[in-house]
Amino acid sequence: MEIVLREVHDSDLPVFFRQMNDPEAARMAAFTAKDPADWDAFDAHWKRIRASSDVVNRTVLADGDVVGSAAVYGEPGEREVTYWIDRAYWGRGIATRALRALLAEVPERPLYARAAADNAGSRRVLEKCGFHVTAHARGYANARGAEIDEVVLTLDG
Repeated sequence: MEIVLREVHDSDLPVFFRQMNDPEAARMAAFTAKDPADWDAFDAHWKRIRASSDVVNRTVLADGDVVGSAAVYGEPGEREVTYWIDRAYWGRGIATRALRALLAEVPERPLYARAAADNAGSRRVLEKCGFHVTAHARGYANARGAEIDEVVLTLDG
């Protein structure tokens, strides 16, 4: 399977919206929008981040199909990675390959990532890409309606 990252196109947004409204995927990701079904908020968020010169946004393609997104955002020295892969494509190594491609494109270090402590799949992807757990925290997870444990991971130079 060929995994490619490219610039985000307007036509990708409805796909991302559908993916982020998958209840099982949202529960696993935990830290989601307050109301993922609010298209106007979703659209405003994407307009804001696509206009920002500080954000590197990419669409993840698998054999030409839009299967998710990946990004680096934040202030220098505190930049984080984030990614979302459609649940139908989980377990195929797509997230790992997409994140590796993003990390090759964005060479600055350190980079950080956060994940729900119980999200073993996401932790595994991050660790395969060289991240290591550097802190434990708690944060409010909109998708779970509660404060949960999270891990902070770091990718050093």
